[in-house]
Amino acid sequence: MQFDATVPTVADRVAQTVAKMVLEPMVEPIFHPDSYGYRLGRSALDAVGVARKRCWVFDWVIDLDIKAFFDSIPHDLIEKAVAHHTDLAWLRLYVGRWLRAPIERADGTFLERTKGTPQGGVASPLLANLFLHYGFDAWMQRTFPNNPFERFADDAIVHCRSEKQARFVLEAIRARFAECGLELHPTKTKIVYCKGAERRGRYENIKFDFLGYSFHPRRAKNRWGQFFVNFLPAISAKAAKKIRQTIRGWRMASTRNNQRLEDLANFTNPVVRGWLNYYGRFYRSKCIQVLRHFNEALGHWVRRKYKRFKRRERASMHWLGRIARRDPKLFVLWEYGVRPEAGG
Repeated sequence: MQFDATVPTVADRVAQTVAKMVLEPMVEPIFHPDSYGYRLGRSALDAVGVARKRCWVFDWVIDLDIKAFFDSIPHDLIEKAVAHHTDLAWLRLYVGRWLRAPIERADGTFLERTKGTPQGGVASPLLANLFLHYGFDAWMQRTFPNNPFERFADDAIVHCRSEKQARFVLEAIRARFAECGLELHPTKTKIVYCKGAERRGRYENIKFDFLGYSFHPRRAKNRWGQFFVNFLPAISAKAAKKIRQTIRGWRMASTRNNQRLEDLANFTNPVVRGWLNYYGRFYRSKCIQVLRHFNEALGHWVRRKYKRFKRRERASMHWLGRIARRDPKLFVLWEYGVRPEAGG
């Protein structure tokens, strides 16, 4: 077992912040418009929205997974990229120092770091973006200008017109990353057919996950109210599972049964609002379906707090439903019309 002894001290974080403030204006103007991670004015939801539109135009997607990206970046290539943009000796010296800070093992000995960026560093996201700008973004723009992509840090997808083109582009990307000291995950990287229902039975992969959203054929309604199958993003199974685990982890029934509903609302509303704002942006009904688990947790809290509702699930949910009708803004979820119902 080992732990990272390079978690920055307060002084080091200040130094990294200063370095980032100096370096960022130098490199931000050259970054690709489809690089969304850790950049002012761009977000993960922007990337999901652009990917959604492009999946309607392009039939195929390459879902890229870089194996152990942050642990594999070659130091010399990062330093070369930094040196290309600044001749400030102190800045280049600090970058080299941060990259090579050793890892302390449990027995007190040190392991020299030969590649990778320290996790948790203020400057690490910027350095990773700079590395992937030259390693991937600018290369894609030169080599495959007609194949758009969306990238958020090391999470990226590439759009292609045909399966043949996707296979060709993927092998080129694999070779490019090998030149840069990186490796694509052999099983997690895949080619995906991203259209409706008509031909999807012929292909191995018909869905992919990107930034907490799962893209695959879903039922949709057109402007005339007619239903059809479209390729759309909605909250992923992994994100949904994490939300349910978080709600269970609050243990409202066992550790907060001495509190009032108002106290629970103050505690949970900021988190639930964040979930709704992020995972409810696209195909909100799927997010709402997951968050119904929150109402179930409230019902469990009622049955633990009030003896008259013990083992009376329908009655406890009916009681909560009356409160929700009287005070619909108490919980964020209730504001969206998702209120407790007797029987579930």
